[in-house]
Amino acid sequence: MLRSLCVSCGCFADRDDGICRHCTKELPRLGPACQACALPLPAGAPFCGRCARGRLPVIRSHCLFEYRAPIDQLITRFKFRADLTVGQYLGRWLAQELRIANMPDAIVPVPLHRRRLRQRGFNQALELIKPLATARGVPIRLDLVERRIDTPDQIGLSALQRRRNMRQAFACTGQALPRHIALFDDVVTTGATVLTLARCLRAAGVERVDVWALARATGSITR
Repeated sequence: MLRSLCVSCGCFADRDDGICRHCTKELPRLGPACQACALPLPAGAPFCGRCARGRLPVIRSHCLFEYRAPIDQLITRFKFRADLTVGQYLGRWLAQELRIANMPDAIVPVPLHRRRLRQRGFNQALELIKPLATARGVPIRLDLVERRIDTPDQIGLSALQRRRNMRQAFACTGQALPRHIALFDDVVTTGATVLTLARCLRAAGVERVDVWALARATGSITR
């Protein structure tokens, strides 16, 4: 029987989910975090200082990992090098380990602009969320919002620059909107993308928007 190689360290994996036991222990799972923006917090604190003071369009955020080694490297391989095998494993881990008590009426992967989608060949958020959506029986809706502006790459931008980058980027399509939607993205960095999209949906009449992500960077979420 052939054994697969660990997607993280390259040694023989002693598990059937693509990662060895040693690397499994090294995965940077997100611990206690702010309920609104998912920034790490001491155990028992429900909100970070900024979210406790302000009103966000997001009710609850759920992230599985911190965005650091080896998760950051694996996401880069999947997203920018089209390593679809790594993407399949990441999606499987997400489905197995992300605990959601209040399931939404629909999941909306953060959309790519059509030019970016043609270049990459796939929407990484859509591919990652498919196993979880299937396991929980929640529909994925790709017809509710669209990315109308092909914004410049967000990598290396400050929180303010990211916020300016996202202005007017999304629009609702006019389809009937569910009451409760979960937005999904591969990584939440400052929150500029998901917050812009959440505000768009709330303004169109969605009662509750949650955010799900595979990983959360530790930088401050932007308003």
